[in-house]
Amino acid sequence: MTTGAGVTDTVGFRSERGAVLIAIMLSTALVALDSTIIATAVPSVVSDLGGFAQYPWLFSIYLLTQAATVPLYGRYADLLGRKPVLFFGIGIFLLGSALCGGAWNMLSLIAFRGLQGIGAGAVLPITVTILGDLYTVAERARVQGYTASVWGAASVLGPTLGGVFSQYLTWRMIFFVNLPVGALAVWMLARNLRESLTRREHKVDLAGAALLTAGCTMLILGLLEGGIAWPWSSGPSYAVFAVSGVLLAGFVLAERRAVEPVLPLWIFRYRTLVGANLAAFGVGAVVIGFSAYIPTFAQGVLLTGPLLAGFVLAALSVGWPIASALSGRLYLRAGFRDTALAGSAVLLIGTIVCWWLPQRSHLVAVAAVCFVTGAGLGLVSTPVIVAVQSVVGWERRGVLTGTNMFFRSLGSAVGAAIFGAIANTVLLREFRNPPDALRGRLPHSADATALVLGKHPEPSAVAHYIRTALFDATHGVFAALIVSAVFVAAAVALMPRRTHAIPD
Repeated sequence: MTTGAGVTDTVGFRSERGAVLIAIMLSTALVALDSTIIATAVPSVVSDLGGFAQYPWLFSIYLLTQAATVPLYGRYADLLGRKPVLFFGIGIFLLGSALCGGAWNMLSLIAFRGLQGIGAGAVLPITVTILGDLYTVAERARVQGYTASVWGAASVLGPTLGGVFSQYLTWRMIFFVNLPVGALAVWMLARNLRESLTRREHKVDLAGAALLTAGCTMLILGLLEGGIAWPWSSGPSYAVFAVSGVLLAGFVLAERRAVEPVLPLWIFRYRTLVGANLAAFGVGAVVIGFSAYIPTFAQGVLLTGPLLAGFVLAALSVGWPIASALSGRLYLRAGFRDTALAGSAVLLIGTIVCWWLPQRSHLVAVAAVCFVTGAGLGLVSTPVIVAVQSVVGWERRGVLTGTNMFFRSLGSAVGAAIFGAIANTVLLREFRNPPDALRGRLPHSADATALVLGKHPEPSAVAHYIRTALFDATHGVFAALIVSAVFVAAAVALMPRRTHAIPD
């Protein structure tokens, strides 16, 4: 098979493409459902387990472990084949899902979410890589539309299930529902995906992966706990960020010496890859910002239930696959960069209007903002990933796809930490200095939000003050999302107008 970049693949697939595509869509549904279900259920989780100040960790730890393992899986996929790596990832993801469903407090849930992320690190990049193996550049536009439709379906089904489980059953079901979907995906792939490759000796860069994970963990720890566990301008804060800097510097040195680096530094020599990876970082930040704080805004400020909040967020993922499918026609005519630039403009409009939403917004207006933002994300993400895949052959497509997914996951992890720091800082300021009439009637911590997110809200005066504080906190996050959208546009502008095959 020959790629659009003119590079001949050296590994053959004897698979029926249609059957494999269905199996890939089922595998993608695992990550898609998990992303959309938990976003709307978080307020219910906080109401049950407490720990609103720690709830950004539910996103950050999952995204961090996912980001750190994506390059490893990309490397293993090029060395061992796509199929065994994907099966391993699905297995770990399902184990983490089962444990999350049995979590007994916020700390245990955070730990098991980290295990889930280790498995998710394989699912999305390897499925995208398989599609890159099986389909040409011209065909990938149509196929990416099919897989994007999975996110669209999950955006409706996921929030609906999350709302139903949280409101009428239990939020724990949002994790158990992954088990039958994952089992079906494995069965389909086992029956239909057959690949042949020549195995060779390999040396996995475990030192680089460990340094990267540790460095990013310390960075996120400093962002999320600063101002809460310790003041921003304090010894512990400086120490955490200093250790993070040292570990990440050590990671760069390790990658320069590694035989098979987990994150190859040569990718930074090509504008296509640099721009695409930075754009993916920004996209990840925008996605997590909307996923984490639109449900909180809808439930805590606009007084909706989990079910309606889920439908509001669903509009984002509905707009995404529609725009993703249309982007195929656009980038074949206008090119990858110009199509992604148009998407960046739409994305920026969506984030600005989101920031303008008043405290008494109508749910339809919030859903419309989410739809526009999702359309912008679809017009950016699909041309970017296809551009990356089109410049190399099979033997390097896995590691480049994994690298791009790594930057997207890292953007989500760092974004969740920064947005969480913004929200927590605003809430702590408001709750530590309430009006005289409310002193002693609410906790002096972010956990006061549970008083309006639970099933038995506090009296109106306290509830009104907390909702106003939540409005200020979420709009601080929405302002940061505008900055993220500008970053995406700047990253896309770095890409060349025309892509060229990267030499071996």
